[in-house]
Amino acid sequence: MGSVVSPIRATGAVLAEAGRAVPASTVGVNTFREAMGSFPTGVTVITVACDDGNMHGMTVNSFSSVSLDPMLVMVCLNETSRGFSLIERAGAFVVNVLSAGQQDLSRWFASRHRPPGPAMFDGVPFEPGVTGCPVLAGAAASFDCRLRQSHRAGDHLIVLGEVAALVHRPQLEPLIFHAGAYKALEHEPMPPVAHGSSYPSRQLDVKPRLTA
Repeated sequence: MGSVVSPIRATGAVLAEAGRAVPASTVGVNTFREAMGSFPTGVTVITVACDDGNMHGMTVNSFSSVSLDPMLVMVCLNETSRGFSLIERAGAFVVNVLSAGQQDLSRWFASRHRPPGPAMFDGVPFEPGVTGCPVLAGAAASFDCRLRQSHRAGDHLIVLGEVAALVHRPQLEPLIFHAGAYKALEHEPMPPVAHGSSYPSRQLDVKPRLTA
């Protein structure tokens, strides 16, 4: 017997798609996720290495600066993330902001089928940072962080790190994720956007949902 769709939830989804405010209790998780996809983000790979040689990497697009003095950044990880326990053990992690040519790395570190431990980094060029965590080659920027604190928020963990060192390659364009697909910045300067219009973008590939 097929599943029954709640008419209340169905109506909520339709109204949300039509641009009318609806109570969150009537909106499904998928509708919420799709609405959040309206916000374009960069793509990062969070990497960690422990003294015992264990390593982990995970694709994350919930990343933000928090403070300039001290320099603090924030990432949000799924509460089931295998990497968080390693971050706690290492007391450190690196946020690698991927560049436009690193879609394969984004897919790899989001894959549920990647091998655990150091084998996850086979063929991935990196150098150990000042904390010992992997700093990926070719990233647009890398923030080598010492774990400051973490907070549980719903089904995710908010992880704060204090930046101990950073790498910045301003000549590299960032990898962008929007509405379930990779996008790239246009190379040519663009005129100001008129009201009601939008910047053009070039879709590179469709990517699975980012996971932690």
